[in-house]
Amino acid sequence: MRIIIAGGHGKIGLRLAKLLGAGAVGLVRNPAHLADVEATGAEAVLCDLEKASLEEVTEILRGADAVVFAAGAGPGSGVARKDTVDRAASVLLADAAERAGVRTFVQISAMGTGKAPSPGTDAVWAAYLRAKTEAEEDLRSRDLDWTILRPGRLTDEPGIGLVRLAPEVPPGSVPRDDVAAVIAALLRAPDTGRRTLELVTGDTPISELVATQ
Repeated sequence: MRIIIAGGHGKIGLRLAKLLGAGAVGLVRNPAHLADVEATGAEAVLCDLEKASLEEVTEILRGADAVVFAAGAGPGSGVARKDTVDRAASVLLADAAERAGVRTFVQISAMGTGKAPSPGTDAVWAAYLRAKTEAEEDLRSRDLDWTILRPGRLTDEPGIGLVRLAPEVPPGSVPRDDVAAVIAALLRAPDTGRRTLELVTGDTPISELVATQ
């Protein structure tokens, strides 16, 4: 399988690329990050989704089997980039997937998306949730085999391969290792599209849970 990973140098993107190996293509916006992606065994392609045209992204996606949106503006970014990356880049990638005929699209979102921020919520965090919500809504409107994955609080602890994965789960945390492993399993599993799934650490092996979704 040829899997395009937007956000290929991100913490989840690199983990996923390592799991997928030679079939993965990591998109990066910084030339200095190409070698890190290639070190996972994946192909690295320079593409800044905040600047690239629809035609450019479509050409990159041609012949792919699936697309994973793992990009994010990241810590330290402001309100404007929450929109241009977490929303607009996802919309651009979905547009390109439709044009290129790539039906499988996995979007990494976040728990709390789709709900109004609590009063007093930090403006940047509120903008992030708004951008993720709008990106989810856009994806659901498309005739793609989309999966929206909403992990809980992300950690860098080693993955344990045991999770809770369902349309709604109690709040919690989950290692990035396990998020990447769930995405890899979803990409390999048949008939898991058009679902919104929340993810936290649990007590069921990933392979068993993905098979039931």
